[in-house]
Amino acid sequence: MYFTRVADYPLWIIAIELILIGLVVYWIVDFLEGTRGERLFRAVIFILIVGFLVLKLLVGQFPFERLQYLYNGFLIGVLIIAVAAFQPEVRRALMRIGQSHIWSSASQQLSRTVEEMVAAVTVLSEARIGAIIVIEKRVALGEFLETGVRIDAKVTSELLKTIFQPGTALHDMAVVIRGDRIIAARVQLPLAEDGGFGGASLGSRHRAAIGITTGSDAICLVVSEETGIISVAENGKLTRNMDEATLKKHLSSVLS
Repeated sequence: MYFTRVADYPLWIIAIELILIGLVVYWIVDFLEGTRGERLFRAVIFILIVGFLVLKLLVGQFPFERLQYLYNGFLIGVLIIAVAAFQPEVRRALMRIGQSHIWSSASQQLSRTVEEMVAAVTVLSEARIGAIIVIEKRVALGEFLETGVRIDAKVTSELLKTIFQPGTALHDMAVVIRGDRIIAARVQLPLAEDGGFGGASLGSRHRAAIGITTGSDAICLVVSEETGIISVAENGKLTRNMDEATLKKHLSSVLS
């Protein structure tokens, strides 16, 4: 009777259910790996599967409804025993959930990316090597990416410093970063009108930084080739003379 009912379900529904059950079991086994509860869990799963199959075969062929009732009670008992037996593991799982693992991973990724960017522009500033780095936020910069060279590489200070080395094929124009990836280099940006900054005329990098941040919510870092000064452009406004600590704190705040 039971297997006849199963046969009435579409195969894709059965497949999805089996995959989900398999993923849950795999996650639990992976979580318990190396702990004293691993072998116990494997044994419990084996007993439950064998008991389930035997019971369904018997109930399907014979009127053993009391066995079904006893099996349901057995499952409840197993659940209570499992909670007691796996108490340290359950506590560890709850602690993981409470620590918001997903958010902490994202926070760690942001922190590492900021560290790499700040380290790169600091070295470039000391060497007076010009650079412009655009950090994409919610507004996509797809139309500008088409003007550059696609890269799609993890953000590292070494790669950023290499890209902006004079004489390399990609050193001119801008690098665009999305998340923790450098997605393009040699990207041409729109130039803002040269309205000056504190009475001084702006160079093309600073005008490009103002231009791209005027039409989007991107953040733009600029290293002056002439002075080595690090600037940050946001919402079409330029903030100059950013030191390493201030820049790191500012980026961590505006990108979080």
